[in-house]
Order: sequence, then C-alpha cells, then structure tokens
Amino acid sequence: MSAHHAGFTRKGWILFAVMAFVWGITYLFIKEAVHSFSPPAVVAGRTLLGGLVLLPFALRSGALAAAWKHWPWVLAFGLIEMAGPFLLLSHAETQLPSGLTGLLVSTVPLFSVIIALLRGDRSALAPIRLGGLLLGFAGVAVVVAGPGLFPHGAGSAFAIGEILLTAVMYAIAPFIIALKLRDVPSLGTITLALFAIGIGYLPAALLTQHEVPTARATVSLLLLGVVCTALAFVAFFALIREVGPVRAPLFTYINPIVAILLGTIVLSEPLTPGLLIGFPIVLVGCWFAATGGRLRPREPQPPQI
Repeated sequence: MSAHHAGFTRKGWILFAVMAFVWGITYLFIKEAVHSFSPPAVVAGRTLLGGLVLLPFALRSGALAAAWKHWPWVLAFGLIEMAGPFLLLSHAETQLPSGLTGLLVSTVPLFSVIIALLRGDRSALAPIRLGGLLLGFAGVAVVVAGPGLFPHGAGSAFAIGEILLTAVMYAIAPFIIALKLRDVPSLGTITLALFAIGIGYLPAALLTQHEVPTARATVSLLLLGVVCTALAFVAFFALIREVGPVRAPLFTYINPIVAILLGTIVLSEPLTPGLLIGFPIVLVGCWFAATGGRLRPREPQPPQI
C-alpha cells in the first residue's frame, strides 16, 4: 500500500509543515511587493527568478531535457497552477479582504475530494477523513471571520468567483502532476513551467511597470521568487508524491493562519479571538483528514500466497 492511501509519513508531515509556512508567508511578500511593482511584474518577476534559481540544477541533472519531452502537460500545469491563479488572485484581492481570500482559497482540499470522487476514488468519503476536511474548513472560517468579511456589490461577487476558480485550479494541478507528470523529473517540470509563465507575463510586466521599485518591495520580490516559488514548488512536488494529490492541498488550511500570525508579529496587527479558537480546530481537522485518525501510517500487507 502506498503512502497515498496509508496516511502521512514523517517525511509527509515535514513537507506539509514547509508548504504551510512557505506559502503562508507569500501573502506578506506579495503585499509588500505590490507597493511598487505592478501585479504582472510581480508574477513575471517571481516566476523568472524562481526559474533562474533552479535552472543550473535542472540542466546539470538532465531534468530539463526530460521535461521538454512532455512540454504540453508541463505547460498545462504551469497555466493551471501559476498563470491563472496568480492573475486571478492579484485582481480579486483589490476587491476582497485578505481574510475572505484566505477562507475561499482554503476550499482547495474540498474541491480535491470532489475531483477524486469524479475519478472513482471513494477513499476520500471515509467518514473520519471527510469529517476532518469539514472540521478544518470550519476552523478556517472561525479564524478569518470578522466585520466586513463578506462585502456586497457586483465587483465583490465577481472577485469571489475569481477566488473559487483559483481554488478549483489549485485542486486540479496536483492531479496533473500525479497522473501525467509522475515519471518526469520534478526539477525539470518546475523550471520549464516557471520560465514559460514568466516569459508569457513579461510583456505585460514591462508595459505596466511605471515607477522605480523601493528596496523593500525588491527584497520582497526576491524572497517571493527564491523561497516562495523555487523552493516551494520543489517541496510541493515532493509532498504530492509522498501523500497523493487529495491530501497534499491540506496545507492550504494552514496558510491563512500563518499569514495572520505574521501580520500579528511583523505588522503588529491584533491577535484575534478567532485565531485562538480556530487554529486548534484547523489542526485537529487536518490531522483527521490526513491520517483517518491513525497515529501512524498503515503498514503495507504482505501478499497472500
């Protein structure tokens, strides 16, 4: 039995924690970067920087050449995981509060279960796992709930649709990795996808960037490219291969909590009662959804003779 069905291994939990933290701090760096970079410039900058960081390793290992043979699926992954979501999120966050954005993005694991069910995988319907998913989402709702969370107006309704579409795309991308790019070196897939999306966004970035960036925004963009893009996607692929495409997106439950905690620590934002109450609920929900309630992964059974 593979780790996909047996629950989280120790390596899986480590990768989960890395993704929860690294993509949780992304919101802070984006907020700092867009102060003097246009949204297309942020997308182009972070993807091209990430690609440049990984390029020497991908070339040396031959991973880039291997990925090029599967370029249609690599491009599909880049469009669904990077190009679409990065643009949709940037536009939607001009209309929505960050709390609601975090709540809507955390629907990714729920959409992953729906996709798995459509593919005939009934394991996600196990009562404990499904209950954990719903409990985790309820915990996120408690964390981000507050005055003005649900704005009214046509613009806000459209932006909510953009975030939900982003969540669907984030749910689809791990299945592309697991089903179509499983035997392709992850380093090559990531590097090729980053360059494809970065080059695609470069003209819009050059046309919309009208001011000289500040040092703080530039450092934030560098961290976005190196830490939150290059290193994060390497960990993301490893997590999908370790625990499967349904369990891997569970870290999106933790991301808004990390973002709120960083806001409290870095920006001196108030520590809300919702965070104190909801955070333990999210952790318990994630644990049940990831493990099915088992303390350790189920050992594979020897074949019957």
